[in-house]
Amino acid sequence: MRLPKNPPDRRQLWHEIREQPGRLEAVLEASAITVPGEKYVHWDRLKYSKRPADLSLEEWWLALKLARSRMAKSIPLVDTKSAPFLFGMPDPIGEQLHNIDQDAAGQIEMADQQITNPVTRNRFIYHCLVEEAITSSQLEGASTTHRVAKEMLRTNRPPKDQSEMMIRNNYLAMQRVRQLRDQPLTEPMLLELHTILTAGTLDDPTASGRFRRSDELVEVRDSYNEVYHTPPEAGELSERLTAMLDFANGKTPGYFLHPVVRSIILHFWLAYDHPFIDGNGRCARTLFYWSMLRQGYWLCEFLSISQIIKNAPAKYGMAFLCTESDENDLTYFILYHLDVILRSIRELHEYTSRTSQAMRQTQKMMHASGALNHRQLAVLTHALRHPDAEYTMQSHKVSHNVTHQTSRTDLYDLVDRGLLTRCKIGRTFYFYPADDLERRIRELK
Repeated sequence: MRLPKNPPDRRQLWHEIREQPGRLEAVLEASAITVPGEKYVHWDRLKYSKRPADLSLEEWWLALKLARSRMAKSIPLVDTKSAPFLFGMPDPIGEQLHNIDQDAAGQIEMADQQITNPVTRNRFIYHCLVEEAITSSQLEGASTTHRVAKEMLRTNRPPKDQSEMMIRNNYLAMQRVRQLRDQPLTEPMLLELHTILTAGTLDDPTASGRFRRSDELVEVRDSYNEVYHTPPEAGELSERLTAMLDFANGKTPGYFLHPVVRSIILHFWLAYDHPFIDGNGRCARTLFYWSMLRQGYWLCEFLSISQIIKNAPAKYGMAFLCTESDENDLTYFILYHLDVILRSIRELHEYTSRTSQAMRQTQKMMHASGALNHRQLAVLTHALRHPDAEYTMQSHKVSHNVTHQTSRTDLYDLVDRGLLTRCKIGRTFYFYPADDLERRIRELK
């Protein structure tokens, strides 16, 4: 990933412009009329944006920095040179936060109320957990395909390699976050999440569930092995983690901070401090979910931010780099992350709409085909709404009050048609809905 060019020194620009009264007046005038809703452009991209004709690129940058500094607020996070991180609230952020407040925390109307309906909501929680577990792991290098990963999670079979172990760990961590949503963040809780996320995946197994030591060098490198982030020294971690926990639990800063912005900054904070040998990215994204759920954004149970990030991972990295290279301005990362959240919400709406429509069409075709008996139709109707469901010959026998042989015939026929999959655990056969069940039903003859 190409590193963004460092901006010119704002203080040096100010020193130079002060010696030219005419130019100083032009810069001050431009900074005063800078539109708050203007796109938040980094120096690296400024040459592609429109600027006042009478200002040089450097003068326009200085005018923008002056305008941004007037709305900047600091947080307790500091960089390795003890300079504080800051953020602004340009107009786009206010609009985006309003939209998230309406969709992720309000009582929204979903397609067929599938998410708010207790009968179907687990289906969407499962979908989110699986997608987030897989894509978050793939961001960190896991190579397992979606199909294989879903089969592993659905059948609860042991992981076959490190990639599958990483995905399983992410899945378990997301489940644990849902349980911890009402608890404040503590050091033991953070270490517990890291243990779950990294169990069996680290070169040094003893590094799972502990912070890095002073003799362990950690650098963040890109695919070309170029260093683009060196975290604080391990000796600073205790003090820095105390500050992060206070921030996560709402004790700081001493002014109102929108809950979503707090969650986004917490994501950045852990990634910046990099307190672990490995697994920092996964842990940072997990903390974001914990923070959002703790602050009442219930819809986040059904969102997968990693799925959006994975589509353009370079933008994710660039959001970190732009922040660090431009005087610790977190606004770049906040704007990027808000866009990811809103896109995740849109994808969820589209997904529920698609599944609702497909389910109605599929059930209609399934009942009209005449190829299945009423017991098999009942199984498939249930499976469409519960893709993580599990059936046995005994459960089918009891549910429909039939003989063992009839139960066996029903379920084996569904396996032969490719509508269910079969897995033997011990002496018992378990049956699960096929991954692409809806498509297979549509092709049923």
